[in-house]
Amino acid sequence: MNAITSSRLRAAPTTPLREYYSRVLAYIAIAASIAAGTYTQHFGYDILWMVPYALLYPHLVHHLSQRFKRDYPQATAQILLFVDALHSGAALALLGFSVVPSLMALLILGFSSLVIGGLRYLGLAALIAFSGGLLSSMLIDLQLKLDTPPLVALVSIVCSGLYIFITAYFVNQQGIRLTQVQSDIKREQEKAARLARNLAKYLSPQVWESIFSGKKTVRLETQRKKLTVFFSDIKGFTELSEELEAEALTDLLNSYLNEMSKICLKYGGTIDKFIGDSVMVFFGDPSSKGAKKDAMAAVAMAIAMRKHMKVLRQQWRAQGITKPLEIRMGLNTGYCTVGNFGADTRMDYTIIGRDVNLASRLESAAESGEILISHETYSLVKDLIMCRDKGQISVKGFSRPVQIYQVVDFRRDLGASSSYVEHELPGFSMYLDTNGIQNFDKERVIQALQQAAEKLRDKVIM
Repeated sequence: MNAITSSRLRAAPTTPLREYYSRVLAYIAIAASIAAGTYTQHFGYDILWMVPYALLYPHLVHHLSQRFKRDYPQATAQILLFVDALHSGAALALLGFSVVPSLMALLILGFSSLVIGGLRYLGLAALIAFSGGLLSSMLIDLQLKLDTPPLVALVSIVCSGLYIFITAYFVNQQGIRLTQVQSDIKREQEKAARLARNLAKYLSPQVWESIFSGKKTVRLETQRKKLTVFFSDIKGFTELSEELEAEALTDLLNSYLNEMSKICLKYGGTIDKFIGDSVMVFFGDPSSKGAKKDAMAAVAMAIAMRKHMKVLRQQWRAQGITKPLEIRMGLNTGYCTVGNFGADTRMDYTIIGRDVNLASRLESAAESGEILISHETYSLVKDLIMCRDKGQISVKGFSRPVQIYQVVDFRRDLGASSSYVEHELPGFSMYLDTNGIQNFDKERVIQALQQAAEKLRDKVIM
């Protein structure tokens, strides 16, 4: 809460002080009515003791209740209201149920009950006041004084009206301050939300969500978990960077990384980092669906990225980039150390370990458009993914050769039931994914293919 809000809160009485001042005014109204009645000899001197009691009681109870209000603010307010109701009932009996003072006392009690707790408190206060009046009538020699002298009526009405007007003013001011505070808090929340959204772009959504939900603590700690690690980069990107201007290269790279990020998030991957055109992703932390499902999601993501590269190549070709760009990918499943690394003032949520290095080595060993996976990943996905055995390769940092496999595609998409058709020749590029086309778009796709076929036939005839 900012300084402006704090100053507004200090500018007028808070709720405890408002209740204190209101109670003082209410008891002053009762004391003034008794004093006026005694002056006009409407009441006897036997109840004059109520005047100093009514003047001292609010101050005394305010100081006694301070020690309890800190721990039980709501309960203390309820108890004080019910004691006030008991006082009101006793006062009505002692005043002989004089009409105007009695009505004004009940009006004050009802107004206070509504301000503090609403209709429920009003009903309870009325019941307690009635019980207090009945009990007092039984304990004292009740003398009914139903008629009210004009002076007593005037004093009762004026003092009660002042109480209601002043209390209503305090309540109104408190409502205005509350509205201002709520508005300030809303602005601060919106500012914090914008800042959080901006900072979230520097973290993977899963990591950001786990931090803000309190599932993960922001401190230097790590754990061992079984993850599927993914690496990819663009084959021939270095040569392309020497041909393109920096601005065009930046647009191309940002477009590529943006599309790959969308695919990654779609399959639930945690984006570790971007290193130039390289992408590092892992599955299994901060949330995991089990090693098998994590590995399946990682391989499915890799296949989706490879397919989407055909769309990107068409876009780049339209921008004048004729050199075909392909991505190569490597995946491995194994136990890694994952968590916050770095210093207390600057942390990096990442993974390290032997199996992370193996995924990176597989990506380096892959050809253009190829997805290489280790035997550990293959054993988890082989039921649904068609893979080709590529034998063993020697990998830097590993004493023994590593068995690797090339990902072909989903078994369901192979053969006669294949969901996609793709062809790429000089002057011709087509990628059709029947599973990805909505029913309402099918006619438009058919029309486009027919127009292309007609143009191609006309060109051949000429």
